[in-house]
Amino acid sequence: MQRYKRLLSILGSLDSAVVACSGGVDSTLLMKAAKDSNIKALAVTGKSPTIPSVDLNEAISMASEIGLPHRIIRTAEMQRPEFRENNRDRCFFCKDTLFGELKNLALKEGYLWVVEGSNLDDLKDYRPGLRARDLHGVRSPLIEARFTKEDIREISRALGLKTWNRPASPCLSSRFPYGLPITEEELRMVEEAESFLRGLGFSGFRVRHHGDLARIEGGDIERFFDPLLRKEVVAYLRGLGYKYISLDLEGFMSGKLNR
Repeated sequence: MQRYKRLLSILGSLDSAVVACSGGVDSTLLMKAAKDSNIKALAVTGKSPTIPSVDLNEAISMASEIGLPHRIIRTAEMQRPEFRENNRDRCFFCKDTLFGELKNLALKEGYLWVVEGSNLDDLKDYRPGLRARDLHGVRSPLIEARFTKEDIREISRALGLKTWNRPASPCLSSRFPYGLPITEEELRMVEEAESFLRGLGFSGFRVRHHGDLARIEGGDIERFFDPLLRKEVVAYLRGLGYKYISLDLEGFMSGKLNR
């Protein structure tokens, strides 16, 4: 656990921090480390139509389990035309909104820093949100401690965090290909489609939104060979407003829409 001690040392040097908490494996470990480092810390989760309710509930649950004070704030990225337009810098505008709110909260309530849960593997993909992080002076202790995603899962498991094997769950806007405008109604379609499939036992998948076409990426594709299941899925997704429901034969791949 030497690497975890290094993370505790980094956080301990901050004295106080607002911890951006999404409910995922990375930010949950960061919350745990903030708690174990004995600094003054407040976990904060942004709530908006782009955040799946399952993630919000997980953030609430994990903050409570860890014993860190937790607050939910409403973020207004959907009020920004440049975010809704959904160009390749979409994530910058979302994170700019979130980190701006977190910085204001930290200043008002006497926290010296805002920290977030990016790790070394995030540096390998296209991450415009990191520009917003730098713009607002937000720290990434997991990167500073040289943690990869594998490290985070391994240490989370050793610490008994139930999120250790939780699949990545980026915001719902990541289901939209660049250039397709984002609306609250279509975000709801995606969230309800994914919630329905999870209820059928699917995991490790995305529902990619292409207007009136839903592209199911990943999951146990062989299950769709069952005509009754296929009929049930098609009927439900059509009820949400999709005209066409397709399977991506390539399977799930994080960052596929960044190609």
